[in-house]
Amino acid sequence: MTPDLKIVATADGSNTIFNPQVGENYHSRHGALQESKHVFLKTGLEYFISESGAKAVSVLEVGLGTGLNFLLTADYCTANAIQLDYTGIEAYPLSQQMISSTGYKQYVPAAIWDAFIGNYQASLHQPVNINNFCQLQTAHCQLLQFQTEKRYNVIYFDAFAAIHQPEMWNEGAIAHTIQFLKPGGVFVTYAITGNLKRLLKALGLQVQKVPGAPGKREMLRALRG
Repeated sequence: MTPDLKIVATADGSNTIFNPQVGENYHSRHGALQESKHVFLKTGLEYFISESGAKAVSVLEVGLGTGLNFLLTADYCTANAIQLDYTGIEAYPLSQQMISSTGYKQYVPAAIWDAFIGNYQASLHQPVNINNFCQLQTAHCQLLQFQTEKRYNVIYFDAFAAIHQPEMWNEGAIAHTIQFLKPGGVFVTYAITGNLKRLLKALGLQVQKVPGAPGKREMLRALRG
């Protein structure tokens, strides 16, 4: 992890982290919190639950980063009595201190925040229980090294943008990710490009263009039949 990471404010008042080695923020500068809520929680998790009626959900996140997507997902599932099995892939885990510096503590109940921070290091080695509803495991590896027998209902694809990390968006990376998506599952990402749409269609997914978070007109959701 680079020591030069910096906390920066975004347009909705929430913070993100700027990574100078990559040349990008971990979240949209138009609003970290609203992007996470719109792209991943509303368009991904809530959509899947509303369509399926599921009371248990498994989520795979490519790019755990600051943990904001997990925190909001855990809060939603706890409030709605939904069992959550969450795996976050993160090749370069942030320090506990850096995550604590984001200020995300204010966006979820104290019990969820405290359990997340208190178990963050442990989650790099084994699944940890955040509460009676939510379990977290952080896979400390590169995307293409990730292997599991699990299959997931929802995939949050939250890698850095293709202009900075093209290897995360090529055919090999996307195909490797999609193999972990269950039938009836939902793949969501903040991005929408012609190449990504073609890759997902070639993998047999139904691609949808849906409204993006502030700063982006559209985003992508894809469904596995």
